[in-house]
Amino acid sequence: MSGLLSHEGAGESPPSGAATHYAQLLARLEELEGYSHVALHQFPKLERHLLCAEIRQSLNRIQRLAITAWKRYHKQSTLKDLDIEIEVLRGWIRKSLRLQYINAHRYQVWSEHIGQIGRMVGGWLKASHR
Repeated sequence: MSGLLSHEGAGESPPSGAATHYAQLLARLEELEGYSHVALHQFPKLERHLLCAEIRQSLNRIQRLAITAWKRYHKQSTLKDLDIEIEVLRGWIRKSLRLQYINAHRYQVWSEHIGQIGRMVGGWLKASHR
């Protein structure tokens, strides 16, 4: 059968630019969560209930705020909250390095994951000002 007569994708709208950016953000968040999960298992047992819990809560808030910002019509305040929560997470990661629960390499990789997400959110924040 010819490709012209195929009904693949019938009724689907083409992906918009904003939707693909949001999908990329969610993919980065999942990568960050996976990396964080592995990193947090190497923390001392005492810190698994303190600092690890704070990092996990921060990751959950970031995911929730990303979804909330995507669904809201007026995104400004939610995007600012998301940007703030990313900075909070950066603070927890710096504290982990300072307390020597992670080494410099793990800090660098973890920070790069967070930096990529921060840049995506910053771009989204700038785009929503227009």
